[in-house]
Amino acid sequence: MSQIDNPVHNIKSALDQMFDLVTMQLTKSKDALAGFDKDLAREVIQIEKRVNGQELQIDRVAENFIALYSPVAIDLRFVLAALKINNNLERIGDIAEGISKYINETNSPLDATLMEESNVMPMYEAALRMLKEVHEAYEKEDTSIARKIFKSDDYLDHINAEAITNLTHAANGDASKLSDALYIISIIRKLERIGDQLKNIAEEIIFYIEAKVLKHVKPK
Repeated sequence: MSQIDNPVHNIKSALDQMFDLVTMQLTKSKDALAGFDKDLAREVIQIEKRVNGQELQIDRVAENFIALYSPVAIDLRFVLAALKINNNLERIGDIAEGISKYINETNSPLDATLMEESNVMPMYEAALRMLKEVHEAYEKEDTSIARKIFKSDDYLDHINAEAITNLTHAANGDASKLSDALYIISIIRKLERIGDQLKNIAEEIIFYIEAKVLKHVKPK
């Protein structure tokens, strides 16, 4: 084993744990929304403290790795990608926490008709599926899996684009539904931002493995 292998392994392992934490957080926030479970929503908010702590730990280990070993080539690409992936995952955790706070702020479940018209739960399930796929791409170092994320993100963008029209139509003439419609629109926009973060992670995986920079390049 080379001198550099152990710190690389440590960063990979810590980032795996970060993926697991954020996946748990996003899953619980989805279940809290589906069941209007305030206890579960509060649990998501508590998990955010662990996510933030994990992010700081990974940043420290990665920065020390760069300072002590001056990595080059694939090792340098890995640590640079790891720092960005770590930040993207922390932002996903923030979004899951934000949705859970919405649940705690409301006094009753969101209107079932509006929830169905908005496709918010299918969107949530798609975002969670994307998170699991991008984690698999990271673990297997498989850029073909990473590239699937771009198409999946288009689905989230499509729902986001239609949300305002669908919810406005569903709530038309019923002022009592307006508050719920605004909450759902906010949730959908947060889920759309999760898609953006996952797309960023996919780009970093491709950069690390293939040495290709995809930022600002429209995927084919």
